Amino acid sequence: MKHWNYILQNIFMSSLGGAMYYCIEIAYRGHSHWSMFLLGGACFCWIDVICEKLTFVKSLWGKMALSAAGITVLEWVCGCIVNLWLKLEVWDYSKLPLQIMGQVCLLFSFFWFLLSFPAMQFCKSIRVLFFE
Repeated sequence: MKHWNYILQNIFMSSLGGAMYYCIEIAYRGHSHWSMFLLGGACFCWIDVICEKLTFVKSLWGKMALSAAGITVLEWVCGCIVNLWLKLEVWDYSKLPLQIMGQVCLLFSFFWFLLSFPAMQFCKSIRVLFFE
């Protein structure tokens, strides 16, 4: 039964994260793409893993940095697949400073760092309310 609870938790967290990421995109850019739902779900699950499983990281700053780094890596991988390989042209950061291959912008990594704190708190609340 615990195995099914873990699967349901990941499906729920990824769906919730995907919906939130998609809404952030709509609010910030005025449009989004289905791949952002998948990316947002993966990012929110990563944050949940940091909160729940990576207990060796004790510092809040460390967890926030790990969260931002993971989200940046996930965004880069997604960008390489969606934009460079599939040529869907969902986003292009090539005109921004501190960008890497036009797929990630390190300035946005700072924003992910800041957003990771409320996201971690939200993950904990969701886990307590629905899964514990």
